[in-house]
Amino acid sequence: MQAEIDHSEVRELDQRSGDGFEVTLLWSERTGAVFVCVEDARTSTGFHFAVEPTHALDAFHHPYAYGRRGARRVPHVMTPRAAA
Repeated sequence: MQAEIDHSEVRELDQRSGDGFEVTLLWSERTGAVFVCVEDARTSTGFHFAVEPTHALDAFHHPYAYGRRGARRVPHVMTPRAAA
């Protein structure tokens, strides 16, 4: 499963944050692909990976454990968010 995200047609399904981490579950309306994104505000780094839809909630709740089971992580550097 490809782990690149096309942000133009992505819907946020769930989001949680705590202890400096933000975890987001995303779904591509066009392709049906599901992604988990993890960002560490303390280091301004993170990663995201594609996940089979049937494992989406498990990966969302346990992204580090899921990633160790073979998900292809794509590292990324956080960009400042536009002020609301």
